[in-house]
Amino acid sequence: MKKILIPLVILVLVAVACTTPAPKTQEIAEPSVPIYTGEAVVHEFAALPYSYDALEPYIDAQTMEIHYSRHHQAYFNNFLKAIEGSGYEQASLEFFFDNISYFSAAIRNNAGGYFNHSLFWSLMAPAGTGGAPSDTLAQAINAKFGSLENFQTKFNAAATGRFGSGWAWLIVTEDGSLTITSTANQDNPLMETEAVQGKPLLALDVWEHAYYLKYQNKRADYVANFWNVVNWNKVNELYEATLN
Repeated sequence: MKKILIPLVILVLVAVACTTPAPKTQEIAEPSVPIYTGEAVVHEFAALPYSYDALEPYIDAQTMEIHYSRHHQAYFNNFLKAIEGSGYEQASLEFFFDNISYFSAAIRNNAGGYFNHSLFWSLMAPAGTGGAPSDTLAQAINAKFGSLENFQTKFNAAATGRFGSGWAWLIVTEDGSLTITSTANQDNPLMETEAVQGKPLLALDVWEHAYYLKYQNKRADYVANFWNVVNWNKVNELYEATLN
């Protein structure tokens, strides 16, 4: 009798095991890739707005030529390669930055490098031609930082204090206030991944390729001389656009 019962018990246990539903694993939904619905954009590599030697003696011609024609050009070319076949070939840079966490490191790095440098060139002008902060901007700077000199000191600190490669920025945040920040590598304050976000007014490239031929390891000297070639007319224009 015992010999008969043992196989029966085993069969019952096997049957129960087969019919007991396995515990459900929690499914994690993959984030959906955003859809671009804006106007089609043709990405172009704009001409430098001045000659390579126009910013001498503060930024030398050789650095400008290498920086623009090799580094910036490479970011642009690699950005186009990164988005080729993605369905986002005609999406705006702002769209990429608003949704940057969805995209690859190649798109992030090269879109940032393409945009940041394009802006950077426009924010400089030959010494003596860049004007001065407008009354409106000067009032905002004084209200936030106490004076233009205090602002420059704080901006310089952000630029020299950025470890490794990156950028220093003056931005307008969502609440309309001015803020100084810095970003690593080719990131910028328009990217939704940045802790401090806003619309750029002023930018300074502190990658070594931006200054090493002339200044070697003296980044602070490069940063100090930047103020001689700031295009305040462009900064004023960008600030006015944030007020409208």
